[in-house]
Order: sequence, then C-alpha cells, then structure tokens
Amino acid sequence: MNLNRFLSAIFLIAACALPASANTQNSLIKSSLAGPVVTTEQVRAELLAWAPEGVEAGKPVWLGLQLTHQPEWHTYWKNSGDSGLPTMLEWQLPAGITAGEIAWPTPKKIPIGTLANYGYERTVLLPVPLTIATGFNAPQLDVKLKASWLVCRKECIPQEGEFSLSLPARGSTAASGPAFQAAFDAAPQPLPTGNSQLEVSGKVLKVSLAGLPAALQGKTLALFPETGSVIEPAGAWQQAWQGALWTAQLPLSGQRTESPLNMPLVVAYNDVAYRIEAPVTGEWPAVAAPVGLSPALQAALRANAAAPVAAPGASAKASPGLLVALLGALLGGLILNLMPCVFPVLAIKVVGFVNEKNQSRRLSGGLAYTAGVVLSFLALGALLLGLRAAGEQLGWGFQLQSPAVVAGLAALFTLLGLNLAGVFDFGSILPSRVVNLQAKNPSLNAFLSGVMATAIASPCTAPFMGASLGYAVGLPAVQALAVFGAIGIGMALPYLAASAVPAVARVLPHPGAWMVTFKQLMAFPMFATVAWLVWVLGQQSGIDGAGALLALLVLMALAVWSFSLRGAARRAIATFSIALCALGIWAIGPNIVKPVGTPLAAASARWQDWQPGRVEQLTAQGQSVFVDFTAAWCVTCQYNKKTTLANADVLADMDARNVALLRADWTRRDPAVTAALAELGRSGVPVYVFYKPGRAPVVLSEILSVSDVRAELARL
Repeated sequence: MNLNRFLSAIFLIAACALPASANTQNSLIKSSLAGPVVTTEQVRAELLAWAPEGVEAGKPVWLGLQLTHQPEWHTYWKNSGDSGLPTMLEWQLPAGITAGEIAWPTPKKIPIGTLANYGYERTVLLPVPLTIATGFNAPQLDVKLKASWLVCRKECIPQEGEFSLSLPARGSTAASGPAFQAAFDAAPQPLPTGNSQLEVSGKVLKVSLAGLPAALQGKTLALFPETGSVIEPAGAWQQAWQGALWTAQLPLSGQRTESPLNMPLVVAYNDVAYRIEAPVTGEWPAVAAPVGLSPALQAALRANAAAPVAAPGASAKASPGLLVALLGALLGGLILNLMPCVFPVLAIKVVGFVNEKNQSRRLSGGLAYTAGVVLSFLALGALLLGLRAAGEQLGWGFQLQSPAVVAGLAALFTLLGLNLAGVFDFGSILPSRVVNLQAKNPSLNAFLSGVMATAIASPCTAPFMGASLGYAVGLPAVQALAVFGAIGIGMALPYLAASAVPAVARVLPHPGAWMVTFKQLMAFPMFATVAWLVWVLGQQSGIDGAGALLALLVLMALAVWSFSLRGAARRAIATFSIALCALGIWAIGPNIVKPVGTPLAAASARWQDWQPGRVEQLTAQGQSVFVDFTAAWCVTCQYNKKTTLANADVLADMDARNVALLRADWTRRDPAVTAALAELGRSGVPVYVFYKPGRAPVVLSEILSVSDVRAELARL
C-alpha cells in the first residue's frame, strides 16, 4: 500500500468525528460585529456575562468588564487615591432591564513616587448585576456598553471602548462563572456598623472599627476609604488593636473637598476584606477649593485629546512588535518539525518521494502540503480568536483540554499505528471510492497530509512560538491570523524545500523491502504517542478514564483487524467485534469524560499548587517565586520537567535562595490560569516565570536549560 493513503483515510474519519466533539463544548455567547473585546497596547478589555439560569426575573444575571493589564500598568478603584480616575461604564439595555452599580473588588495600594493610588494590576473583573423585569420575554438579551478607563504606569493614557454581546434568554450562559466567582470572592464582605465610628480631631481622622472577625485580631490591616479627597493616601498613619477594637489615625488631606457625615471604609488582610460604613463625629476643618485633576493627569488628558485618531479601517504600518512576532512564529514553525509529534509524519512524506519520479509532481505535492498546513493553522487561529471573542478563556493547545478530543486523537493514532504495522489495510474497510482517492488526486492527498500534520502539531509549542502567540491573541484579527499563518509557513517550509530540490529524491534508496521496514518502524512512534495520550487522559479523568480508553482501543483494534479477514470468518468476527465496541462505549465510555475530583498538580514537599493571588501573597512576604505553567498534554513541558526542573543543581539553588515553587496546571481548562498567562503576554504553555519583590516578572525560554535557570537565580 502507498505510504500516504492512510493520511487521507485518517483525515476523513477525523472529519466525521468533529461534529460530535464540537457538541460537547459549552454553548457560546453570540457576539455582534462590534464584539466583546477591545485591545490596546496596555490593556485587553473584555465584556463578560454570567447568567447560569437564563435571563429571567429573579434569576442571577451579571455583566462585567474584565481588564487585563500589561505588566507595570494599572487602572483605578472607585476612589483612585492621589490621582487617577475610576473606570466608568455606560450601559445600553433593552426596556425592562436595569444595571446596578459596580461590585468593586478590593483594590491594592499602588505607590508612585511620593503619591499613592488605589487600583488594580494584572487582571480584574468589574461585575455589575442586572435586574430583569417580570414582563421581559425577548428570546435574547442584547447588551451594549461604552466604557472608559485611565491606564497608568508612570504616564497615564485615557482609553475607551465600545462592546456588545447577546445572551440567550432561555439558555444558560455560564462559561465565565469562575471569573465572576473570583470577583465576588475578591469583593469586601459587608459588616454592620455596630459601635464603629470615625472622629475628626484637628488634622487627623481617628478610626475605631468594632465587630471585625476574631481571625483578624492582631493583624496589620490595609485601609481604603471609598470617599475620595478626605485623607492622604500616601501619608504615614498608625494602627493598633485594643482587644477586639481596631483603631487607626489617618492624616487628613490638605486638598480635602468632602466633609461626609458617614464614611464607608474597606479594611483588608491578604485576600480577605470587609466593608463598614461608620458615622463621623467632630468638626471638619474648612475644605480646600476644588482642584480637579492633578497637573500631570491634566497634561496626559490634553495630550491624548490632541493625538490624531486613525480613521476606521485605515491600514496601519506593522509595528516592530508585529514584525518580531512574525519572525518568531516562522522560526517556531520550523522547529516544530523536530518535535516528536510531527517528525514521523514529515519523514514518511519525504520517503514518499521515491515513488514519484516526476519533479513537477513532487513540487505540486509540496505546494499542496504547504497549503494544507497554512490553511489549517489559519483555521485553528480563527477558531481560537473566535472563541475568545465570544467570551471563552482559551489559549494555544485548548483542544487537548477536552478529554473527548484526547480520546479521539488516541483512537486515530492507534489506527495509524496498526495500519503502519501491517495489521490491516484501509482498503479492506473503506469504500473503493475512498481507497482510490489518493491515486486519482495526489494533490488532495498531500493537502490532507498537511491538515493531519497540523492536527498532530497543535499541542506542541516550540521556542519563539510562546511569545508570538501571546502577542498575536491581543492583535486585530488580520494581524493575529498573519502570525498563525507564519507558523504554518515555517512548519511546511522543510518539506516544500525538499520537494523543490531534485537532489533530495536522488539521495534516497531505490524502492524495495526497506520501505516496508521503515513503514513498520514508524508505527512505534505512533504507539508511543498513544501511550502519552492515555497518560494525559489519566491526568484529566483519573485511572478509570485511562483504563476505559485502553479497553476501548483494544476493542477498536479487534474490529479493524476483523475487517482484514475473508469469507464467513470476516462477517462473524466483524459483527461480534462491532457489537462489543458499541457495548464498551455504552458501559465504560462515560468514564473517559468524567473529571477527577482532586487537583492534578498535587503539591509535593517542594512544589505547591498555583492559586490566584498566591504569587502576590508570597512576594508581599519578601519571598521570590518561580511558577511553572504546564499541562500534561504539553510534550515540551514534560521534557523540561524531567530534565532542567529536576536537576539537582537547579533545585539546590532554588532552596539556597528560598524560592517558592508553584505549578499552574492547565491540563483542563482553567480561566484563572488562562488569565495569568494573558497577563504575561502568553496564550499557551510552557511558560516559566520568576517573580521577585519589587521587580517585574522575568519570563524564561520555552526550552529551559540548566545554565539559563541558574543564571537567573544568581540575579535574585
């Protein structure tokens, strides 16, 4: 049998399986042309929705603007502190729908020189509750939002965006549930006023808060007044505990413009925060004349207003960042050919040159293969961008976060390996029209080979690809797809070059028995890939899921073998084996997609599970942190884990510098991990990051070396 025929058959089988796999995904939020995502160089803003019980009166319905900041940039809380402006949301909703106030998550204090602001870094979701009138009966809820925010580092840039999305009124919109739950958990919990009070005494505001939880007693708390322009955010202040009563003395602002009779305050300790509204006693000093915005902020606003705005649809010149991303994508695609999940396919294709003496046909096949690879990468990129625009928290390799897809790939690679080993011939189980497809359409076969190579390569991440893909997902669609296309060109380039150079075919041996041996040899990388995929599924669905998959693969092998028989034996054994497969799928198939009940990245004596906010907690205590963003289906991740990250010298250096080791497992979809990757400008794994107090995160190469890691440790 021709070495390439199986690629066409495998692709056709996979194409038939795709609709069923797609049906296992969550329902998507339908976005209008305006879209729910606005991206600038500093911020990625996305409109999210959460309506787990549909859009009905009395049911929870939330909208929210999620802001993902680039490192060192921040936006502001409702009280921005010494400078800044809070994020503003203007909703356009149908009749009968009203939006509430922002449920502001607890901010952090951000010192800037001699000033201090209250705001958010990394990723924050600003949730807003909706009230649905009893008479609302539209089939969907159409939402439009105009948002404005001020994003600052040392300089400030006013920005705005228009967003839109549609929610099905009768269906569940729950994909963003974890992001909203994280925002709810980050919001301060209300406490009754009780005996709490504030007293104005000269130029000091004395705070006495009663009723705080006993677990906070003796702890040093952070304080955030919701009323602005009352205290000096950067001023020195004192706090103390008097039994269960927490007291503080805060300096009044010399530019105070408010004299409230009641003041809501937020006090926080680590990830726990409480809100108390207390009465104010005493005589307020005379207020200062309103000063408006700070001179620096006014200058930033004027500069932004005077900046020319590009006309809609005008083509912009590619920035150096885009050019670097395209080059990195091209190099990453080239290196993908050396990955264990891609190299066997490339080798089989090149060996196939011995059967084609016509140089023009070889070149035609090379061009068709290239088209298959490039178009497949473009399609995969468009799917990823489309799902992200619809509100899904996804990144590169997202398809392998589904146990059903992993099981399907294991079945395909098993068929591939059995075919190469000579157990069966596709000609014995497929219609003659399909069998003759390769002979009649060699270019189509080469095209499908490129599609298959892309499917195999999709979970791999080569050097240079991580930064390029992370940059790409924040670009406009056309530029982002150009990066995905560059990966495809890089991956297809070696085969295209080989097909265009006649000398490659001349150096190969003449057709003979060696080709059968080589084909059978290539079966073993396929079976090794199956073993890896079963292990991946075991990480996702536990030992029962992995066992069920192995059993079903054995039954499938029995079925395809039975089709290679002849006569009455074929009919009897094939009928029995197909029935056995159906029974197995019904009986044990559900175990494959059943999630395990415990985290996969189990903590060890040295490694701990990554959790949102854990890095900030450790760095606040003065400890450096190393985070390994990984996944069981990522081959590069596992290689680095078994080599560099297990190196005795590296681990000794980590211990000597008291570096906390955290592992963020992305084997299954995890919006928190996806958001953390986005903050680092990445959309896939592996990603390795050093965090040091008072220093920006340092992202290492996807292919770790002992020398690179030890060199970075030496700089801590």
